[in-house]
Amino acid sequence: MFFVADLPPLEQERISCSIISAVKYELPANIVLAVAGQEGGKPGQWVKNKNGSYDVGTMQFNTNYLTDLAKYGISAKDVEKPGCYPFELAAWRIRNHVKNDKGDLWTRVANYHSRTPEYNQVYRARIMKRAASWADWLDERFNTHAIAQESVTRLSPPPATAQTIQTKAVDTPRLEAQATLTAPAKPTQHLYVPRQILVNNQ
Repeated sequence: MFFVADLPPLEQERISCSIISAVKYELPANIVLAVAGQEGGKPGQWVKNKNGSYDVGTMQFNTNYLTDLAKYGISAKDVEKPGCYPFELAAWRIRNHVKNDKGDLWTRVANYHSRTPEYNQVYRARIMKRAASWADWLDERFNTHAIAQESVTRLSPPPATAQTIQTKAVDTPRLEAQATLTAPAKPTQHLYVPRQILVNNQ
């Protein structure tokens, strides 16, 4: 795991685990970071919904969805724990939505939250805004490249080999924790392109 200076441990874990999970599942890192920031859960957290279900852990997995994952031996106890596993499971799920669902990239990503159009559209707008902010953040700290939205939806199987994230050797300004949680509204939807982190396969 790598470290980002001057951030509290929970935010440190969220950023590191999101980036590692994005690289593992060949997703744009700013998309995984945006979803993680929007979910904003904590280890051990259970949030009750109006329908009686709960959203669990750092990536707020809904207990209704976890019922479907039981066939893989995955339970609420697995996703409520600290560490990168909940982020990896979320990236795996986002990858499945991106690869198999219909609609544009952002609608597919927002299916992580809900396929119901009215909820999907609200979440979609929030994710796009956060992802735009994270793209700038990533560009300052990592070797990245823009990846066309159409390319993201044509994912190949994730590589089985270990990968090394390429960071930029630059002196970065001190970060405030709040800066990663509030996305400026500067990029417009039609100008924005997802960012993929460059890696070395070992």
